[in-house]
Amino acid sequence: MNGLFGFIPDTAAAAIWAMVVASFLPLIMALTAKAFGGFQFADNAHPRDFLQGTTGAAARANAAQKNSYETLPVFLVAVLVAMLFFVPQSIINTLAWLYVMVRVGYCVAYIINLPTFRSVLWVLSIICCLMLFYLAIRIST
Repeated sequence: MNGLFGFIPDTAAAAIWAMVVASFLPLIMALTAKAFGGFQFADNAHPRDFLQGTTGAAARANAAQKNSYETLPVFLVAVLVAMLFFVPQSIINTLAWLYVMVRVGYCVAYIINLPTFRSVLWVLSIICCLMLFYLAIRIST
């Protein structure tokens, strides 16, 4: 059974790539915040001070960056635990890539200021993680 309608292979590498992509989302959001905020080379002396002073889309991209860092450990551990307890790889891959796609949508919704939709996407991303934990628990008992 192939994950996400056959677009994702049934190998562990697919889940690992999802973890790599998810790990780069905070960096992409930081670069986006800097681009929207007009970051200059001189601002590199204190980039966090620069980001703290941004407004609008730049500030929202920075907030998406922070939230991405906050949820990333939960996702990474959920995937590893599911793999450790031999949850079927196609299910792990599907939930891992679904998490990544939902998180990308979350970041876009944050930047363009859709707070309710953003919150729904946040909940969906956490559900992906919780499902991985749940499946690992079910298999381990």
